[in-house]
Amino acid sequence: MTCRHPAPATAPHPLDPLDAAELKTARHVLEEAGKVSPSTRFALVLLDEPGRHEAAAHRPGRPFTRRLRVTLLDSATGAAAEALVDVTGGVLLSHRALDVAAEGQPQITFEEYGIVDAIVKADPGWRAAMAARGVTDTELAICGPLAAGSLLLDRPGRRLLRSLTWLRCDATDSPWAHPVGGLVADVDVIERKVVRLVDTGPVPVPAECGRYTADSTGPARTDLRPLEITQPEGPSFRLDGPLLTWQNWSFRVDFNAREGLVLHRVTHRDGDRERSVLHRASLAEMAVVYGEAEESRNWVGFLDAGEYSLGRNANALRLGCDCLGEIRYLDAVVADDLGNPETLPNAICIHEEDTGLLWKHTDIFNDMAAESRRARRLVVSYIATVGNYDYGFYWYFQQDGTIAFEVKATGVVQTSAVVPGAGSPHGTEVAPGLLAPHHQHLFCVRLDVAVDGLANTVEERDVVPVPEGPRNPGGNAFTTRTTVLADSADGGRTADPLAGRVWRITNPRVRNRMGEPTAYTLVPQPGPVLLARPGSPAARRVAYGTRHLWVTRHRPDRRYPAGDRPNQHPGGAGLPQWTTGGESLEETELTVWHTFGSTHLPRLEEWPVMPVEPMGFTLKPTGFFDRNPALDLPRETAGHCAPPPPERS
Repeated sequence: MTCRHPAPATAPHPLDPLDAAELKTARHVLEEAGKVSPSTRFALVLLDEPGRHEAAAHRPGRPFTRRLRVTLLDSATGAAAEALVDVTGGVLLSHRALDVAAEGQPQITFEEYGIVDAIVKADPGWRAAMAARGVTDTELAICGPLAAGSLLLDRPGRRLLRSLTWLRCDATDSPWAHPVGGLVADVDVIERKVVRLVDTGPVPVPAECGRYTADSTGPARTDLRPLEITQPEGPSFRLDGPLLTWQNWSFRVDFNAREGLVLHRVTHRDGDRERSVLHRASLAEMAVVYGEAEESRNWVGFLDAGEYSLGRNANALRLGCDCLGEIRYLDAVVADDLGNPETLPNAICIHEEDTGLLWKHTDIFNDMAAESRRARRLVVSYIATVGNYDYGFYWYFQQDGTIAFEVKATGVVQTSAVVPGAGSPHGTEVAPGLLAPHHQHLFCVRLDVAVDGLANTVEERDVVPVPEGPRNPGGNAFTTRTTVLADSADGGRTADPLAGRVWRITNPRVRNRMGEPTAYTLVPQPGPVLLARPGSPAARRVAYGTRHLWVTRHRPDRRYPAGDRPNQHPGGAGLPQWTTGGESLEETELTVWHTFGSTHLPRLEEWPVMPVEPMGFTLKPTGFFDRNPALDLPRETAGHCAPPPPERS
């Protein structure tokens, strides 16, 4: 079952998601101030979120001010600006021109997708290059609008996109099956022309079609029987507007055009205490960096949140396909390219899942008496499609106090063309002449931590063997080694699976019953960090990907790990600037940035559409509770788990 009816309205809160009226007000204020012309595009509109202390101090019914940060782009001149609008009072608070050569370009607008396609297809040089490859009918060609990276060409400040070309057998075919090799067009989207064409020579266009829909893959299996998930009494969670409560958990659900799903003020009720864990949690950036060496492809790499506005690319989720069970969907409201409100229907999915056994013990000294409890988790998720890839983002809340985050990557691998059978050391030939290049997905989650309050410290903890000797006569002993991350210069860390390395977020001012600081532990699923060479354009722009963990002092303007505007930024913004040293990280307000992901060496089994590849991390309570917080779960009463009937006398 599913329900799309809006949740009961609650008193307005400073952290509520943006609504249509606020977006209309922001646009009206800017128009009245003379800041909007027919060529003005709203590249990004976000809530200017209140500070931690302001949000914590708010009480229902109290007035507050809502401000929006608006990034403007003049599509006729390329000029850009950032405005701050008070939509409560209807006032323009500030407006400043952006130096796009130094600060980076605004995000790519949806309008520019079509602009790039039209410009490239009209270019005589591109048409001649296609003819040299035997393609004269270009109606079914796709000229993709790809972020230009740090490309500046001859004039800093140019608004550029790069374009690779793919073909289709017909309108229903997958373009990723037919990449046009050796050809890339650099497009100035303001001047509306191709300013450079790179052509390294024709390569045969792969001919095999890449369809994967049911009507193109042969007879479906017939041995699957229905699997139904029902909750006859409804779900166990409660939605009061954006406020979500479930099994002692409480948090506010938000969504924005850049990051997508955002969670605010995550707390856990412990007896009669409401204890904070996180002030804010979001996927702040994600990079897809490709590893081909060939000139027309060695620049390919994207920052999907900072360049493409990940949240705006959210899917409309469907019951039984994307989500299963007793579902509650939430719509999201974002600004379109003209600054008008756009509703993304069914953007967020909320439901519960059975996840197997939570805890069990059979008492061999008490007639094999067994006690067990099944585990259930709350799932808050959304799915976004950016080009060829689809990403599912899932926050999991568990009954034992654990939080987890998982990304499921699926969709279609990006492709390039090679001579059939030639292969490449930089990819996998998944069909004749069709190369799926090696690449990395590097996600960076921003965690504004608040473990039992804001006075937090992060410790790195390794498991180490004790040297043989009087302290370890049997040679079997091991212990832990703890390194306090005391200064911002210590904030960039790499995982070490051989040492079982984890990072504990502690509150030294709050102690558990054993006298130790309360804590949550970040448990990584480590993989390779960024493999691009130091000093390369990719390494400069995706510097956050060179470490699995970063810890910084919390600052309101430290929002994104690769900086506010990574589009055409030369690199070095964000985390590299905030971790130079000299800031204390002990017992203070912290942001923990965790990088994780996949180094993807494509398989034949991932063509023509890719089974999901999961990746993520876990936050586990570590001395946060005084004992197992799931002891109070009731016994299961249904099916085989029901207690046996009493014996008759």
